[in-house]
This record gives sequence, C-alpha cells and structure tokens, in this order.
Amino acid sequence: MKAHGTVHKFGDNVDTDVIIPARYLNTSDHKELASHCMEDIDKDFVKNVKDGDIIVANMNFGCGSSREHAPIAIKASGVGCVIASTFARIFYRNAINIGLPILECDEAAKDIDAGNEVEIDFDTGMITNITKNKTYQAQPFPDFIKEIINKGGLLNSLK
Repeated sequence: MKAHGTVHKFGDNVDTDVIIPARYLNTSDHKELASHCMEDIDKDFVKNVKDGDIIVANMNFGCGSSREHAPIAIKASGVGCVIASTFARIFYRNAINIGLPILECDEAAKDIDAGNEVEIDFDTGMITNITKNKTYQAQPFPDFIKEIINKGGLLNSLK
C-alpha cells in the first residue's frame, strides 16, 4: 500500500474545529464535508487539494472534539495520508476507523515543506521526500490496521 502526492503543510495544534468547522456538522454527507475541509485555516485548500495529496503537520494534529467528521472530511477531500509529529489520540483512532492513513514521524513533519512531492510506503513506514531526495522512517502499520485501511474503514473490514 502506497501514497504519493503534493504536500499541504500545517503547524501545531490543528484542531477538529479547523479541519471541519462546527457550522457544517449538520450534515453527514462526505462530499459536503470535504467541500469545507480546512477552510478556516486555508480558504484555498479545497481548490488546491488533489487526489492523493498529503497533509503534513506538526504536533497534536486533530486535537479538540472527538467528532469523526474531521478525518472523514480529510479523506473525502482526496488526501491520501496525514503525516504529523503527533496526533490527538481520539483523532488517530477515528482516522483508522474511517480508513484514513496517518503516520507519526517527527523528523518528516519538521523537514517536509509545503509543495514537496512525497511518497509513502505503508508496508515499510518509509516516507520519501522526492523533492529533497530524503527519506524518513515512520512506524509501519501492523497488519490488522492495514486491513482496516485497505477495506475503507473499520465497519467495512467487519463486513
């Protein structure tokens, strides 16, 4: 399992209210959520994101409320993976449950810049910054998490 795309970079403490503002939580439509993803931190994100692109952020990505709307909005916008120094624990679990691949790698999060082209090998945990010709090692997913992600989320993996 691999991901490859252009990086959209964010800082520390990107909370779920920034990922998907609370004013849009009256819908569970994934496309509608995606159309507002990150708009309070980057109004052009939805115009610029392409399928497979990568979000890179620093510490505590996904902090705030425990709503799963946040990882759903990210996944539905086409993002192939989120890399961060650290994730809020509930966001981490919600992301896996809905099938959004996420990796913690402090070195990559600090060194990768917006616009870099990045490739990720989820089987090995290897993150390659093609733009800078550098590699970073994240912890690869255990097999059971790879299965959840490959099947599109926890509910699909249970069917």
